Amino acid sequence: MSVNETLQKRQHIRRIVFILMALSVILPLIFKIGLPLKTTKEVRDVFEFIDSLPEGSAVVFSFDHDTATLPEMIPLAEALLRHSFRKNLRVLGLALLAEGAAIGDDNFRRIGNEFGKVYGEDYIFWGFRPQVTVAMLGLGEDISRVFPSDYYGKDVQSYPVMEGIDSYDDIAGVISIADGDMPVHWINYAQARYGVNVIPAVTAVMATTMYPFLQSGQIAGLAAGLRGAAEYEMLLGKPGRAARGMDAQSSAHLLIIGLIIAGNVLMIIERRRK
Repeated sequence: MSVNETLQKRQHIRRIVFILMALSVILPLIFKIGLPLKTTKEVRDVFEFIDSLPEGSAVVFSFDHDTATLPEMIPLAEALLRHSFRKNLRVLGLALLAEGAAIGDDNFRRIGNEFGKVYGEDYIFWGFRPQVTVAMLGLGEDISRVFPSDYYGKDVQSYPVMEGIDSYDDIAGVISIADGDMPVHWINYAQARYGVNVIPAVTAVMATTMYPFLQSGQIAGLAAGLRGAAEYEMLLGKPGRAARGMDAQSSAHLLIIGLIIAGNVLMIIERRRK
């Protein structure tokens, strides 16, 4: 076989591999496969915490991420918001990163409408505050001082959802949807000082940073990455985009393993033939 023929053969094989990889990712996103997924204790802890809250309890969602990590952050936020709205909790939102404000408001609106919730009565989005430490400590003293108006510029105390909510004493937990170490600040300034429950919902790469706090009991649970979102969807009994994403990821991994095995088998056969 000439050099040109060898190169052409390799290019042909490369194209086949690319096509197979594309199909292994695209098809699970279109068609429901439902590969088995075992839920972990830390995700079950988050689910049980929210599930145990009495109707009307208040939970805070803090959108502490930017747009670069939306593929992981949005499924996590959607799953946790769906559970909160399904439990008829009062859902309060804020952002400690500028880009998180628009993202958080959009999530609140979409999932709130999905459950027929009314802005100002069932949920509210306070908006963005840039000074992280001041904001976290201020919420422990007087929420209306930190957020005198909501995302739309209206007095927060004019909304029925805010009735009886003045500080962390009136909040069941803070859920930090984060792609960095912002949950650590929530632990340092909100949990350590005021005793409020903190739940990090973070990217997969940040999970290892959170496990020491999980082991010390400083956080009520942990949901990390696309897998954490998929596990939560399974616990809700409503697999969604995260579950499909995990199916796509798993099928791609299986294809890679299969190609590695096939490549080694072909190499052994070729050596024996020679």
